[in-house]
Order: sequence, then structure tokens, then C-alpha cells
Amino acid sequence: MNIALTGPYGSGKSSIIKSFLKLYRRPVLQISLAAFLPEAVTPGGGVSKQEIERSILQQMLYGADANRLPLSRFKRIQSPGRWSIVASLFIVLGVFACWHLIQKRDAIIAGDYFRPFDLTNWFNLAAFAIGGAFIWLVFHHIYVASFGISLKSISLKDIEITPKAASEESILNRHMDEIIYFFQSTKYDLVVIEDLDRFNNADIFVTLREINSLVNTNLGKKRTVRFLYALRDDIFVNTDRTKFFEFIIPVIPIINSSNSIDMVLEQGKRLSLDSRLDKQFLREVSRYLDDLRLIQNIFNEYTIYAASLETDEVNLNANKLLAILIYKNVFPSDFEKLHRGKGNLAHVLHSHDRYIAASEARYAAEISEIVKLVDLSEKQLPADLNELRRIYAMALIEQLPANYGSISTDQVNYIPISDLVKSERLEDILNANQVFVRNPNGYQQQVPLSGFQKNVNPNRTFQQRKEDVENKSTSFRNVASKKVQEIRAKISNVRMAKFNEIVRDGLDELDDIFDVFGDRAELARFLVLEGFLDDTYYQYTSLFHSGRLSPSDNKFLIQIRSFSNPNPDFQIDNPKEVIVAMRDEDFSRNYVLNVEIVDCLLSDPLLYEAQTRKLLEFIASDFDDCADFFATYYVRGRGVPTLITRLTRAWPDFVTAAIASSANLTHVARIITNLPETNLKSIAGKNPALSEFVSAKLPDILALGIDFPPERLELLGIEATNLSAIEHYPGFIRVMFERGLYELSIDNLDFIFRTVLGINADARPREQNYTLMLEADSAPLLAKVNDHFGNYLENVLLRLPDNRFESIPAILGVIRRGDVDLEPVKAFLEKQTISLPTLDQVPKNLHAMLFRIEKIEPTWGNCLSFLGSESFEADILTQFLNRPATLVALADHGVPDGEEARSLRKFIIENDSLSAQAYASYVKALPRTFNAFPKHLGSEKTGILVDCKRVSFSAENLSHLGKDIPLGVKFVTNNIDEFFKVEGECELGDDFREKLLESNLTDENRLKIIRAMDLSLLAGAPARAALIGKILSRTGIITENLGVDAAREVILKSRPFDTQIQLFNLLHEKFEDDQVREILRALPAPLPDIKPGWVTPKLEGNEANLKFVTWLKSRGFISSWKQGGLFDNDIRMNLFRK
Repeated sequence: MNIALTGPYGSGKSSIIKSFLKLYRRPVLQISLAAFLPEAVTPGGGVSKQEIERSILQQMLYGADANRLPLSRFKRIQSPGRWSIVASLFIVLGVFACWHLIQKRDAIIAGDYFRPFDLTNWFNLAAFAIGGAFIWLVFHHIYVASFGISLKSISLKDIEITPKAASEESILNRHMDEIIYFFQSTKYDLVVIEDLDRFNNADIFVTLREINSLVNTNLGKKRTVRFLYALRDDIFVNTDRTKFFEFIIPVIPIINSSNSIDMVLEQGKRLSLDSRLDKQFLREVSRYLDDLRLIQNIFNEYTIYAASLETDEVNLNANKLLAILIYKNVFPSDFEKLHRGKGNLAHVLHSHDRYIAASEARYAAEISEIVKLVDLSEKQLPADLNELRRIYAMALIEQLPANYGSISTDQVNYIPISDLVKSERLEDILNANQVFVRNPNGYQQQVPLSGFQKNVNPNRTFQQRKEDVENKSTSFRNVASKKVQEIRAKISNVRMAKFNEIVRDGLDELDDIFDVFGDRAELARFLVLEGFLDDTYYQYTSLFHSGRLSPSDNKFLIQIRSFSNPNPDFQIDNPKEVIVAMRDEDFSRNYVLNVEIVDCLLSDPLLYEAQTRKLLEFIASDFDDCADFFATYYVRGRGVPTLITRLTRAWPDFVTAAIASSANLTHVARIITNLPETNLKSIAGKNPALSEFVSAKLPDILALGIDFPPERLELLGIEATNLSAIEHYPGFIRVMFERGLYELSIDNLDFIFRTVLGINADARPREQNYTLMLEADSAPLLAKVNDHFGNYLENVLLRLPDNRFESIPAILGVIRRGDVDLEPVKAFLEKQTISLPTLDQVPKNLHAMLFRIEKIEPTWGNCLSFLGSESFEADILTQFLNRPATLVALADHGVPDGEEARSLRKFIIENDSLSAQAYASYVKALPRTFNAFPKHLGSEKTGILVDCKRVSFSAENLSHLGKDIPLGVKFVTNNIDEFFKVEGECELGDDFREKLLESNLTDENRLKIIRAMDLSLLAGAPARAALIGKILSRTGIITENLGVDAAREVILKSRPFDTQIQLFNLLHEKFEDDQVREILRALPAPLPDIKPGWVTPKLEGNEANLKFVTWLKSRGFISSWKQGGLFDNDIRMNLFRK
């Protein structure tokens, strides 16, 4: 018969069975499978059916006395009985009898052994009887034992042969005969099987039902064996359980998660704990307890623990103690590991530092996110304002008439409508009642704007909406700043927070950690997060009282006494007692480098003054060996600000040592974070290396994730060398930009233009750096540059190879600075491709430089300004004027006239250092002529003045030219009319006049000059005579001063022959016949042949020769002439024969 006692886990099934067995007087076999057998675990993680059956079989067979199952194949150790002595004696006698019989075997075979068959032969007869009985008993036992022998396997050395079915068939079925034999040999009629449902294997019930049926069949009517099962209700699906059990007894639970509070409170009343335990805690924790036995055991242990741990000195937290005991009973194996610092709970508790680091990192991420939003808001502000201006500008344009391109409020200062959005006068236009517009033809029209702003927005004006946008940004920035301050306050207090508060902050990261607690993970989670299980657990798990050394404290002291230094994070529970137990010299050794000890020393500087001083002295003397301590203390210590402050005061070289150490980044970050502002500013002033280090290593420092307000960097006076490396820290970027905490370098300014100011100007930062900066009009940037302009000039402007296109305002901004050296300014100007238009805004001391390096526009106005400058240098201006580009620029522009430009004109005309080309060009540009030649001007420049007719003609000016006859001739030639007017005042010789005749004059002017010459001197001047002859021949005019001798010289010295003929024709009337004959003899052939004789001279047939022969015939020098012949047109003269 199979009976099931069903109910949920913890409903009291076992209690009912125990109560029943107290009243049941007959033998009962109890089988419990509550133990988890290690060997029963299969690769799948469960318990196999064979292991369950093995456990049932073992508990069944080994539950009875071995002597009652002599035929069982399961042999067990049997204890000797009362007759063991008799049996052993009989065995000795039997063996002896058998030995005796063997010795007498011949007599036995012959029959002599039995004779006589009476008492006299008692020994032999007794030996035979005992030996025979012994042999019979031996064979009898062998026969009986053979019933329990079975061949399971054959082993040959390393090979074992076993039937496959033996390993696969059911163990209970395989040993069914043993089970039946067991019940036949025992008096059990009730078998109680508990905890079989834990394995969730319904197949085992089929086998047990079969066993029950076979056992009862074999027992017949002697008795009925009943199997009683304690099971959960859900072990069978639907109605299957009714097929297995003849009778099912349900159990009504008396406790569950909803009413467990009553059981918990009842236990509290039973142990008189109501006044000590928090009712709310009991109500909440009871929801996780649904086992009455467990609850009872927890409170029983509570009584024992409380009595052992609590003393008159201190009362432990009753709720925490109860929580520990709940944990101990629900997670016993983990509690055992907790004593060794292992297990799931230990892992949670030991992660305290990680939770703190995670909280700090999360807070730092929140700050970073807020700062990014602030940065984005500030970048969005200009866009929002620009959008607002566009809205109003577009609304205004819609009200303006078409085809009008300019707008004004005063009909004077017009601005293009296309520039309306960017114009500074937009607000004035919006506030005006009327405006004026103008079309490209100049036509103007008035446009009323009354009520314009109300049409755009009836509730807010442009100015109010502008303030709203700006205030919105300011308000957001203020709220964000307050939020950042609150988060930083949390960061500073995070190490002081309770353990459960720290754990709660990292709640999202704890899911995986608590999952290892299995089905009871929610209970563990509740106890930890509510603060009932924390890092003070050791006070509730061992005999520890305040004021005494804990095992951990004692272990620390033992280690330092054995000269073994514990780790800096070694757990010390009562640091004050440990400090008392330490020797004075221990505080000057590395033993003092423990987080808890240092925190305790720093927390009470008056009480531990001597110890603290030794600690600081030790750190100063062996700073490098303290690296591990600092690494731990910075993370776990509560007195980091105090320690760093005390070190900076007691050890002047602390900062230097920190920078030189391998952990310099961490040290410096902690110095920045924890030192008071006044101290930080002071040490920065005393240790310039600190500022330099932070400037160079700021990206690495920020990468550590140690949060501190970026404003603290200003106290150090740093200048970050690489802003782009901290691009992911917008809060620091913003503060450092606004306060100028960066180095003026090309890369930093590129980053500022691109990221901070949002200027995407392609190559402009490299080509027009200062111009772009002025256009950006960023007050923080301009303030930084203005304060360090010399540095900016040398390290940025001069180092940019393509920075050659700065605007005029930018160039003027550079040269007007009085705090920079001239050489960098000069180098900057030399790089620029553009020149300054005027000297109006240029410092006077730079005038000469601008002309020297040719960076001023070549205008006469600039030259005139330079002439009047205090820094004027004639050589520089001369060099500037000699420049080809200057020549080209000034060639088409006349030199200014008027009294104010007199000095410039004088400088030009008297400047003998100018090149001939430049002098000629500038002289031509002079607006008027000068009355006299400059006294010290060279002949070349004087000649240019003459050529350019820039000196008026006078006898004095002609006389100034002195012996330079060619120049004088040119001067006269260029001023011939003025010359004739004053010719009488000029002291000129015929040689000079001869040169004049050779110059480019008209024949009329030449004749005037000839008339002024002394022609009587031509006899000694053949060239002059020839020259005059050409003129007279060409003009056909005879001057009054030409005498006979002069006429003769003119004819004879002139060339060519035709000229001589023409002159002879012109002047023959001046000569007598003899003189004519004389001249003819002196002239070239054939003229000397004109004399009486037989010769017929012949001349070329032309007009002059015809005239010549005509007057010869008329004066009787030839008889006749004739022109033309058979083959030519020559003139033939016929002479007189005598």
C-alpha cells in the first residue's frame, strides 16, 4: 500500500510524521534523502535516478542488523556474539581433530583406529566425532554462503569486463530479491520515505510502487508493508498522483510568507526580544522566511549569540545581530566562508572600494555631462540670438517695398538690406517709428514702422526676447553650476557614507553579484541594501568588544613584531587600541603606513601630535617607498585633505618629491583636489615646477578620473600646452578658455577657433590668425592675447609660415602695441602681403621701419607724412622711392602742390641719391618748375631736370650749368624762346652757339643764332663753317653778318658738293670775278676746269647745277652750256678758248 502525505515545503509534513511515529508502536523503517550526495551530481547538474535508488537501498538494507540478514549479498561487518569464544574453541578443536585424523589415516583405513570401540579409545573416537562435525559445518557454511555469490565482472590485470546491463538497469530492480529477503527477514510493516521530491524525478515512484507490490505479494497474509511518502503537491502533473498512491493525506500549511510575521513575533515574545528588535525590520524580513523550523532556529541562535557577544560595556545592534543569524541559517555554507574572508557576502563587502570608485566615477560622469550641456548652451546662445535677429529682419524686409537695396533711419547712414542681420544698427532700426529705403538709382522712400514689433510678437519686444534668450542661458548655467557643486559635495562625502548607501549608488552593478545567492538572493539583497549586513559583521560573528583588540588587530601587531609589514589596507577594527599597543619607534617605520591608523592619527592631531609628526617625518625621509601606501590611501583614506595639507606644511619639498615620483600624476591630482585654495595658491607660487607640470600633463591628470573644480587650476596659474588633448572635458575647456589658462600656441588657438568658438574657417587660422581673432570678438580670447601679446606674436604669428594675409586693422593692432619689441613687429610686417594705406594710426617710431621694409602704400601723402615724422630718415625714403613698385605706383600721380607739400617737392628735386629712373619719374610728377637748379645736384640729375623742363630758363641757371656745354645746349634748346629773350644777358661763345646749331632747333632759330655769331672767325673753324653752310643752303637765307671771307669759308668748308654749288649760287654776288675764279679753283672737280681752254666740264643735270651754269654764263665765266646728250642728261659747259 502506498500512502502520500502532501503539502508545500515547510508546511509541517515531517512534524506530522514524527508526531504519528510517537504513537505508532510497531517497527518503522525511515528513509530520508535530504542529504546531497557529492557523487550523485551528474554532468547535467542534477542527481541521477541510480544514485537515488542506491541511497534508498543502502538506507533500507543497512537499517537492519547484519545478523538478521545472513544471506544478504551485501556483506557488512558483524560483531562477535556471546558464543564466539565457544565457536573459536570448537574451530581450534576441529582443526586439531582434523590434523590428528590425517596423521592416523592409515589406521582409519585399516579399521584399527576404531578398536576398541569403548571408552578406553575415547580420544580417537572423540577426535573422529569432532573432526567430522567440523568438516560438516565447514561445508554447510560454504553451501549457505554460495547463495549470496554473484559474478559481476572479470578483471584481468588492467582490464575489467562488466555486463552493460549492470550499469544501465535500475538498482532497485536489480536487487529486488535482496529487498524481498529484507522484508521477509525483518518485521517492518511501515516504510517512511521523506524528501524524495527534492530530486523532481517521478520515475522513482513507479519503481517503489512495484517494490511495495512484490513485497506484499511475497509476504502473503503474514503482514502488509505500507510505504508512506512525504511529498510536495506539485511533484506530479494533474491527476497522475492518484495513480501511484492508494491514499493521499493533504497537509494544511501553518506558515508562509504572508503570515510568517506572526511566527517571528511569537519567537520574539518567547525569548523576550520585543523591546530590542525593530518591529518594522521584523515585518520586512519575515516576508523572506517561510519555514517555522528555520525561524525557531534563528531565534534560538540569537539568544546564544546575544548572551556571548554582549557585555555591560557595549550593547550590539540587535537588528544587525538578527540579520547576521538569518544570513547564517539561510546561507550556512557562505557564512562559514565569511570567517575566512571568502564567499558571496565577503565578495560584496570587499567591493567597498570598488563601489566608492564607481560612485565617484558616476558622479564625475554626471558633472561631465552637465558641463557638456552648459558648453552646448553657451555655443547655442549666439545661434539663438542670430535666429532671433533673422526673424525680425525677415519680418522687416516683408514690409519694405520691392527693389530697394539700402535702409537707414537718418537718410545719411545707409546699410545694405542684405547686411541687416549682422548690422549693429538692427536694434535702432527696429525701435524706429519710420525708416528710409533707397534704390540703386538713389531714389529714397519713407516707410513707417509703427507697431512693427507688435506684429511680430504682440507680447514681447525684440529687446525683451533677446534678454529672454540670454537669461535662459544664464539661468541654465546657474542651475547647472549649483548642480555641479552638489555633486562635488557628494564626491567629497562619499567615503564617509554608510556601506549600504554606497552599495545603493551602484545598484545597477549589483544584479550579477546577488544572483550568486540563488533563490534567496532577494533576502541577501534586502539585508545588505538596508544596512543590516555591512562591514561591521565581524562584531557579530566573533567575541569582539570595543576597547579590545580584534583578531585582525592582533594579527597586525603580531606581523609588525615579526618585522613583516602588512599591506596598507590591512583591516584594523580598533585603530586606537592598535596605536596604544604600538611602540614609539613604530611610527617612524613603514608599520605606521596603514589606512586606518593614519586616519585615526589625522582625526585627532592634538592627541596624536607626536605620532603624527613621526609619520610625516618618515614619509619625507622615505617618500618613494611610500608609493603603495599613497596609492591605497588616496582611494580608501578619509583624511586625504588633512594628510596633504600637513605634508605641505611640514615638508617644503613635498611638491618637488611628488612631481619626481613615479606616481606623480596621482600625487599632483590629489594636491589640486584636496589642498585648501589659499594653500594651493601659496605652494604654486613657491613651486613653479608644479604649474609647469600640470600645464604639460593636464590630459593625463584628468584621465585619472579624479574630479575637482576646474577653477582650482587658476590658483596654479597654469598654461595648458595641449587643449585638444582635453577636448572630452568641456567643463575644463570652458573655464580654461574664459580664464586664459592655456599656452598661446598655434595648435591651442586652432582648437579654440574650431571647438570653443565654433569657427570653421578652413585655412584662415593659419593665414589670418589675428584677423580671425578680431572678427570673432571673443572677450576672453582677446584678453588672453592682449596680456601676452609678445608671446602670441613670437610663438604664433611669426611661426605660422602662411600667416601673410592679415587685414589692415589686424596689422595696425600689432604695430600699435607698445609692449613688444620692434624686431618681432618688423618680422611680422615683412611677412604680410598687404601694405598699410596711411601712417595716420601708426606709431611715429615705426614710420621709418614701414618705409624701410616697404610695408606702406606708395603714395605722396605717406611720403609727405614721413617727411614730417620724428623718425624721418632721408636715406630710407630715398630707398623707398627708388623701389620699382613705388615707381609704378607713383608714376601716374602728380606730386601734391601747395605750401604743405613744398618740403616733399624740395626733397625730390634736391635728392641726388635717387636713381636716374626714379628721379626722372618723380621730376615729371612735380606740379611746377623750379626757379633755380639745386646747388649740389649731380650732372645726371641736373640733366634730368633739363630734360624734364622742371627749372625755368634764366641767364643765371644757364650760367649754373657752367662748363657742361651739352647740358647747357640742351637747357637752351628746351627753352629756346626764353633764351632769345635773355640772350643778351647770357655770356656765350661761338663754340656754345655752334653746339646750339647742332641741336634740335628750327632753322629759324638757327639763323637767329648765326646772326649772333662772329662769322669772321670761320676761317679758323672749318666745322662751324660747314655747319653754317648746311643751314644757309637749306634755308636759302643770307644773314647780314656774313662777310666775303666768311662766305668763302662757308662755301669751301661745306659738304657735299651739291651743298657747295647751292651756297655758291646763293653767295656768288658777294664775290668779285677774281674771287669767284679763286673759289672755283678751290672747289672739287670739275669746277677747277672752268677756265679758258679746250676742256668741256660736265655737271649732273639738276636744278642747282642749271642755276650754277646760268650765272656762270651770265658773268662770263663760260661761253655757253648745254644739257643732255645721246646717253645722259648732264650739263656740259663750253669754255672760252682764251
